[in-house]
Amino acid sequence: MAINAGNTAWVLISAALVMLMTPALGFFYGGLVNRKNVLSTIMHSFFILALISVVWVLWGYTLAFGPDKGGIIGGLDFVGLKGIAPDAIFSEATGIPTYAFIAFQMMFAAITPALITGAFAERKRFKAFVVFSLLWSTIVYAPLAHWVWGGGWLAKLGALDFAGGTVIHISSGVAALVAAIVLGKRRSFGTRETDPHDLTMTVLGAGLLWFGWFGFNAGSALAANGQAATAFLVTNVAAAMGALTWMTVSWVRHGHPSVLGAAAGAVAGLVGITPAAGFVGPAAAIVIGLGAGVFCFFTLDFIKERLHIDDALDVFAVHGVGGIWGAVATGLFAEAKFGGVDGLFFGRPEQLWYQIVAVAAAVIFSAVATFVILKAIGLVIPLRVEDEAEVLGLDSTQHGEVAYQL
Repeated sequence: MAINAGNTAWVLISAALVMLMTPALGFFYGGLVNRKNVLSTIMHSFFILALISVVWVLWGYTLAFGPDKGGIIGGLDFVGLKGIAPDAIFSEATGIPTYAFIAFQMMFAAITPALITGAFAERKRFKAFVVFSLLWSTIVYAPLAHWVWGGGWLAKLGALDFAGGTVIHISSGVAALVAAIVLGKRRSFGTRETDPHDLTMTVLGAGLLWFGWFGFNAGSALAANGQAATAFLVTNVAAAMGALTWMTVSWVRHGHPSVLGAAAGAVAGLVGITPAAGFVGPAAAIVIGLGAGVFCFFTLDFIKERLHIDDALDVFAVHGVGGIWGAVATGLFAEAKFGGVDGLFFGRPEQLWYQIVAVAAAVIFSAVATFVILKAIGLVIPLRVEDEAEVLGLDSTQHGEVAYQL
């Protein structure tokens, strides 16, 4: 079969858009921390992009998309991408080269552990972070990707995840919550020292994330077709509704329309629509964006104000809860006419059950595996920097550099 040039071009462009999201995440997170930690925070995302790109070629891809082994993991047939010819076709339906698919999925694999870093910002030792990222991407991300997208047991069950609600957002959000609990609170938790140092940087990051998300979701159709167009449209609608909702709720609750709230709401809406993007229409996307804005906003307040858990940059509230809502909403609003199958509201209630099973599996697996990984690393490498280093900031103490010469 000949390579489909149009579909291939779209997937490669989408891969480039998703690649942009990881440094964009660095800007989004970087603006939210104290200025003495902005470089270390940006470095988390930048370093992970480099690390996981190599890991994905060596063993990540084959564990996620290699021949199925018991529905749990991919075989080692493609270690180092051996045996895959440059002109090999990944899918006869779309005519894209396997290398294009590998590149696209590489960018998904990179941003997922980068999302977790917001939970332990301003206090994690860089050496421990490196080992954690390596182990987590191998032990948690690759198996989950196989379960859902690589022909594993959740795929066989019938669970839907168009672009990563369970594989990416639930797994990283839950891991972030566990990491925040295991590492403990920052010394400055609850003080003004944790206020964002540069919201303009954060809004820039949010805008770039929104832009890149079109590749994230619409690119997951793996073709320049109607499903990609639907995913593109509903992605924008859900992001817009999420931004409007979070800003409005914050306005009512705190008395002012928050710029940070609008940015966070847009990201929440993007997270919520991710698993459903190729399976729902614009009206459902509005509801999903609305739900994401409400649920994520109140979860953030609950975690910080009631539970006093220092998830520094609210990763669980936005990505964990947004991903859970989006996965469940897929089981409610999916319509076969958009691709996939019908959900509960269109006469197929079992789909909601499949989505709940997928959510539970992702939550439990990510939580347990993340806890074990962190505890194991802690036996060899201290997870946190010393108190003095935390006070001085990670930029100077971990990297020997500062962001601003004032």
